[in-house]
Amino acid sequence: MAGIFTRKEPVATVAFNVRPRSGPYGGANQWATQLTAALRRAGYRIVHRLGPDVDLVMGTHLGLSGRLEFSWEAVTAAKRDNPRLRVIQRINDNDVRKGTNEMAAILSAANDTADHTVFVSAWLRDHHAAHWFDAKQPHSVIEPGADPAVFHPIGQRPWSPGETLRLVTHHWSDNPAKGFDVYEAIDAAIADGRLPGCEFWMIGRWPQDLVWPAARTFPPASGPALAGLLRQCHVYVTASRHEPGAMHPVEGVQCGLPLLYHAETGGTVALGERLGVLLGADPVAAINETRNRYLELQRAVLDHPPSGDAMCTAYRCLIQREIAAARSASL
Repeated sequence: MAGIFTRKEPVATVAFNVRPRSGPYGGANQWATQLTAALRRAGYRIVHRLGPDVDLVMGTHLGLSGRLEFSWEAVTAAKRDNPRLRVIQRINDNDVRKGTNEMAAILSAANDTADHTVFVSAWLRDHHAAHWFDAKQPHSVIEPGADPAVFHPIGQRPWSPGETLRLVTHHWSDNPAKGFDVYEAIDAAIADGRLPGCEFWMIGRWPQDLVWPAARTFPPASGPALAGLLRQCHVYVTASRHEPGAMHPVEGVQCGLPLLYHAETGGTVALGERLGVLLGADPVAAINETRNRYLELQRAVLDHPPSGDAMCTAYRCLIQREIAAARSASL
């Protein structure tokens, strides 16, 4: 009799159309890495293919040229063959930030087969709802979170009055839309004495013609090396424009840093409104406000940070609800 209970069947089978990779491959990779690990811990079987045993497809997008393990067209065909198959589409992109015209059509076509749509920010949902998405359809907003085993505030020394206030940002892309005009203005203000007692760290890549008169610069970093650099700083700065749901400010905030954010930074604005200060037209004034409010802001960051755990839990609840509904309907 005891042997009946020794075999452990998977809760369900979930197919991801992106395969996690080690190293810095963007927010979708961090999302897939964290979520597949969390689902496996919860007893799910994770595959990267379609088949009759698949209960749910958890699909996303990798821009216009990123390689998927299987296409959205294949998902549509699989759903015709398997009526109980449920499909969740994660939307994390738009045309505005890249200056393209094709992404909306790709997202819309894939959405035809989705039972539920997840947007990585309310801003991104509203952006697409203004163009093609019907907001009356089943959908959720699940904001991104970074791996709490890596990006956490333990070991970060908060700023104290009289000390140098260290500002930091990091970007893998050297696209000017990442906010380099603002970072350049901050560095210039430090160099010419308008921001005494401040230091700016630039981690990653930047336009080749940009010269930093005062900033400390670091090559691209990821994972524990990046988190270690972030925890040596006090305030995270992002001036990136039209971000759907950027991971870089999330990593900074999870390391204990209040946020300085740009009004046009898309999905990051909601995070900044909770845990930071708006940069506005005068970065110097915003930085001085952050310095004056630092203890209040840092307390809010420690009390209410974004979380990879919370992100994974929200997805798991959604996934199990969709699969349970499909199985109930087939009984």
